[in-house]
Amino acid sequence: MSEKFERHRQPWRTDEIQKLHTLAKKGMALKAIAKALTRSEESVKDRAKLDGLNIAKLR
Repeated sequence: MSEKFERHRQPWRTDEIQKLHTLAKKGMALKAIAKALTRSEESVKDRAKLDGLNIAKLR
């Protein structure tokens, strides 16, 4: 069963964006970043693409 995200369609806060950049630069996997930010993998992927970040798919 997939996890439920209560924050559906919430705008990204500045601190979340900074954390996303930090975790992506450390080479964390998409799934781990999504869990750390309590956001869906799709949301994290979309934001990373918007910011020009590369995220490891799976590790």
